[in-house]
Amino acid sequence: MNYYAVQVQTGNEEKIIDKAKKILQDRLDKQNFLFPKKSLKIRKSGLFKQELKPIFPGYFFIQVENIDTELYNTLKSIHGFYRFLKNNQEITPLTGKDLSILQHFLKFGQNISASQVYFDENDRICIVEGPLKGLEGLIIKVDKRKKRAKIKMDFANDSILIDLGFELIKGLE
Repeated sequence: MNYYAVQVQTGNEEKIIDKAKKILQDRLDKQNFLFPKKSLKIRKSGLFKQELKPIFPGYFFIQVENIDTELYNTLKSIHGFYRFLKNNQEITPLTGKDLSILQHFLKFGQNISASQVYFDENDRICIVEGPLKGLEGLIIKVDKRKKRAKIKMDFANDSILIDLGFELIKGLE
């Protein structure tokens, strides 16, 4: 099975997936729609709430053997659909770094929880487990107060910034 990236209107990813599933319900076993999200603690009015935010805003992924005309026409007819990556004339599955980045996040499930971390004596972040593990070299900023790490990576020929949450492990500091 191949993974294909689909660019859609930001904020409407789940609505578009739901519409596509409704139209394609007779062939749902042939493709799998993926929309990975991250769990972040967000402070509003002095209270912290857990919220799920998309890892790749404006994109979702389809796991399918090939993009056939029925799937292509269905997605193209839905309001908010922009394009397949690379482009609509040259639809290519994710390969190389793009595929490994997606698979890295998908191995933690569709809803990614916070990584477990501690800070060493030089105040550098050390990841024990979670989605940040293996991405240490890509971290460009750590916000201890908000408990977030910002990583910079190349995806789909573009440089993107992703905020991922972390939880501080007591006793290892």
